[in-house]
Amino acid sequence: MRKQLLITAAIIGLAVSAMPAGPSWAVDPSRIENAAKNPNDWLMYRGSYDNWQYSPLDQINTANVKDLKVAWTHTPGRATRGLQSMPLVADGVLYYSGSYSRLFALDAATGELIWSYIPELNEDLIAQQTHSPYNRGVALGHGNVYVGTVDGRLIAVDMKTGAPVWDTKLVDSEKLTVGFTGAPIVVKDKVIIGAQGGEWPWRGPIFGVDAKTGKKVWEFFTVAGTEEAMKTWGNESWRTGGGGGWMPGTYNVAKNLVYWGTGNPAPLYDWAGPDWKTEGPRPGTNLYTSSVIALNPDTGELVSYFQELPHDAWDFDSAVGEFLRIERDGETYIVHPNKGGYVYVYDEMLNFKRAWPLVKNINFIEGVDEKGNLIGRRDMREGKHTNLCPAIAGGISWNTGTYSPRTGYYYKVGNEWCMDLEIVKTTPILEPMAQLNIGANFTFTDPEGGKAYGHVDARDPITGELAWRIDFPEPPLASLLSTGGDLLFVPDARGVLRAYDARNGAELWSQNNGLGHNGGIISYAVGGKQYISVAVGWGSLVGDAYPDLFGEPYKSMATDQGWLVTFTLPD
Repeated sequence: MRKQLLITAAIIGLAVSAMPAGPSWAVDPSRIENAAKNPNDWLMYRGSYDNWQYSPLDQINTANVKDLKVAWTHTPGRATRGLQSMPLVADGVLYYSGSYSRLFALDAATGELIWSYIPELNEDLIAQQTHSPYNRGVALGHGNVYVGTVDGRLIAVDMKTGAPVWDTKLVDSEKLTVGFTGAPIVVKDKVIIGAQGGEWPWRGPIFGVDAKTGKKVWEFFTVAGTEEAMKTWGNESWRTGGGGGWMPGTYNVAKNLVYWGTGNPAPLYDWAGPDWKTEGPRPGTNLYTSSVIALNPDTGELVSYFQELPHDAWDFDSAVGEFLRIERDGETYIVHPNKGGYVYVYDEMLNFKRAWPLVKNINFIEGVDEKGNLIGRRDMREGKHTNLCPAIAGGISWNTGTYSPRTGYYYKVGNEWCMDLEIVKTTPILEPMAQLNIGANFTFTDPEGGKAYGHVDARDPITGELAWRIDFPEPPLASLLSTGGDLLFVPDARGVLRAYDARNGAELWSQNNGLGHNGGIISYAVGGKQYISVAVGWGSLVGDAYPDLFGEPYKSMATDQGWLVTFTLPD
């Protein structure tokens, strides 16, 4: 493997030295489709269309990970709500985004800045938004870096120079107060991105945009996007239905399908209780919210779907964009976790196979049957309720798990917490600007008989069988990484990056990065050396609950700082 790395890296090194301002050959659709076959790069969110969040590089392994040292760091500046981005690497250049959609291209071996791009944003609008101004990542393709903004734009920047190529306004954020925080993906000649929208009174579309010109080609509404779906919203409640696919999905090349997870309906909490089919603010099943959908990337047309939570009344939506493609015994499975704490398993057409619980503290339902139907729903009326589990942040959050083909395990963070809430009647506010429509006040609480905590599980992704588990005093909120060196990297909430033996969970190394982790982690190789790069920086809507629930170090932890830390082995 070392020899392979050296040969490939030598080619890359020559190209980069000849053209230090950027990559040496185009990141075209074919190269993206084959991203998993080139471990030196990390070309897209979660690594490849398979969504494994796995690097086959093995230069850093269980025998020498104890020797890892910091190679370089980079600070993006203005890191409000920390750093939540997933870096990408192509041809020895690392690209990443900071808060306010600030873009940076760095020499991936040294961290030296090649270029930066700081978009001019609507600062007045950003100051009024709840979730902004963080950004969770970018996409590469067609010679560009693509990034969404919280004021409703999708921007293309030249990979070599950092010069803007096009800037397309997709959402009237000044009216709707929503924008883009998740990463886009590149599929053939399109850039596809989903917007915020779960708690807002709009229809949460997913956009397909021409990658070269920036022209919007199609738009799919996650709320009432078809005539069939419109019938599932009583009293025309689809007009303010929420939705939104706020995390990136992925692409199935063989089936020509884009998979995407969708957000919750609005208002988030519904006071109709068990009478939700005919009463309340949004009677019906509310398609296609809290669903997984498959779209034709050329046209944006819906091909198939499965609604994981019909009439979601808890904010346990399906917008977690993770869709692992796993082949086993001649069958291909799509594995998708949702906020309710369950992991769903489908075939490639999103036909339901099974669901298994990742977390213990679940009482919003009693289970999921063999057809995917919810058993024993807990539908709550107006008023006070206690001990709803999991809490609004979910038994599973947006951070990405990882699958190792070497061990066959799926590693995923589980969150064990609950909440008390008071459900209140609301009216959608549309003028002069649309406002959040939550429908409840809530407080995070400990589960009955215990303390809130988190864990990282190693499980069979198809059956859910547990191999081993590591408990954490607080749920980690960052993405995980597994590698060909039989390593599992876990950036925890307190700021410690830990490396475990992916086969058995034994801790092998740790490094305190000085601030909580709330972003991505990747591995790549340049010049014959393997690197691990992790986003450091604390601050999110979920993290906002940590000071009251857990105390220190979160009461004094900064939420306006962030940096990228990159490790390698000493020469």
